[in-house]
Amino acid sequence: MITLQSLHLSVDGSTARLRIDHGKANEMGVAQIEDWEALCAWLESGAVRTLVTWSDRLSPKGAPIFIAGANVTERASWAPEQVKAHVRRQRAALVRLRHAPVFHVGVVHGVALGWGTEFMIACDYRIASPGAKFALPETGLGILPGAGGASELWSIVGPSHALRLGMTGELIDAAEAGRIGLVDELVPDLAAGLARAEVLADRMASRSPTAAAAYKAAVLASLGQPGESRRGVEASAYEHCVESGEAAIGRANFSKITAGEAPEWGPYAKWSS
Repeated sequence: MITLQSLHLSVDGSTARLRIDHGKANEMGVAQIEDWEALCAWLESGAVRTLVTWSDRLSPKGAPIFIAGANVTERASWAPEQVKAHVRRQRAALVRLRHAPVFHVGVVHGVALGWGTEFMIACDYRIASPGAKFALPETGLGILPGAGGASELWSIVGPSHALRLGMTGELIDAAEAGRIGLVDELVPDLAAGLARAEVLADRMASRSPTAAAAYKAAVLASLGQPGESRRGVEASAYEHCVESGEAAIGRANFSKITAGEAPEWGPYAKWSS
């Protein structure tokens, strides 16, 4: 288990739950980046199989908040080099989180602005309630979404919607986010979203941590690659499962697994493409 400054982490078995509740509006600043970096290092050790990220934060007026963007006021006196270095660090943290060997479920109930919308890129599965709202307001501040909004968001929603969101700053609701693929599932409220995340986490608890992580890594490594390269990645990941001994455990416990019982899998073994 790790200690974080501003993020609230709890662990139950193979599931980690991260509740976001800090600052004025869950804004992203230096302290939060340090926490996300520490969290990524912990996740990379194979400590858990599922990460559920959520927030029940409310504004003073009672509006739900997920992540209200970057801590712009923190940067008020920063020199340009400091700003650039900080955003590079933000970008790198989200890349690490995207590739962490866990099934990362983001449950959004409230506004997800700027960095909050970019955070969706780092989730493997995105659940949203009717209170979720998304926007990339950066171009109205003389900058652009620099933590994946310009380089990666298009791969989820397509170039046209990425350009619409990033260039105009239009605020969209959960239904529109679902229509364009920014979120994967709509639920009635936060409680339903968390319950759905728990169902997925329960399923993950029975899987081989090595095989599940290798599958995720292979999918991400295959994006944008030609067919032959994709098949080579798949073969390498599959053979890693065989070489790690997980395939043998699966064969030896086939009857138990088909009866709905999970065997004792081996320790997490990292695969690299």
